Amino acid sequence: MRKKIAKFSILPVFAGCMFFSFSTREAANLEIEGYSTSNLELNYTVALLEEGELVEDLSLKRPLPKLGKSYDGFKEALGFKESRGNYQSVNEFGYMGKYQFGIGTLELLGIYNAAEFLNSPALQEAAFYTNSSRNKWILIRDIARFEGKVINGVKVTESGILAAAHLAGPGSVKKYLRSWGAQSFSDAFGTSIRNYMKKFGGYDTSFIKPEQNPRVNIKAYRA
Repeated sequence: MRKKIAKFSILPVFAGCMFFSFSTREAANLEIEGYSTSNLELNYTVALLEEGELVEDLSLKRPLPKLGKSYDGFKEALGFKESRGNYQSVNEFGYMGKYQFGIGTLELLGIYNAAEFLNSPALQEAAFYTNSSRNKWILIRDIARFEGKVINGVKVTESGILAAAHLAGPGSVKKYLRSWGAQSFSDAFGTSIRNYMKKFGGYDTSFIKPEQNPRVNIKAYRA
């Protein structure tokens, strides 16, 4: 009789434990379900936005400026490719600033103080325009001759030519165009003239006026 009582007395305890276990598990499952990804579409990649789209910066909760295919869009896209838009950037080969200028090019533009250049965003923007103006003057005939042509599968545009000249220098771009792509150039990271012609094609760079020997007015950018 004592044995039977013992058996039956265990049942409520066992049932209580089972109930507590299932209740705890159910509560846990309900909590986890709040974070479940079972019904979410996870097979996706980050979409690349087309130039000119007005996008929203979710961290700032405000629309970003629409640059499109304007000169501003051109220089900002190129600056982002070169340094992610970092005015203080200096790479392993000594190229400096947002647009990654070499000291030799800066000296051609009348800029001799690297520290001053790195610490002045306005000076860097002036250097970019001035260098583009110089390159456009050097390449003006090639722009007229090759714009609209297709070389190595890429349609040639003025902005593509100017971007490639920023990468490789106007002399290398002349060789590339006049050889119909046979004489190419790649920088130390493997980026080619063709790559820049494709990536930066189709921008409106009419704002850039060709000039033979332009110089940056350094005094205008000193405090």
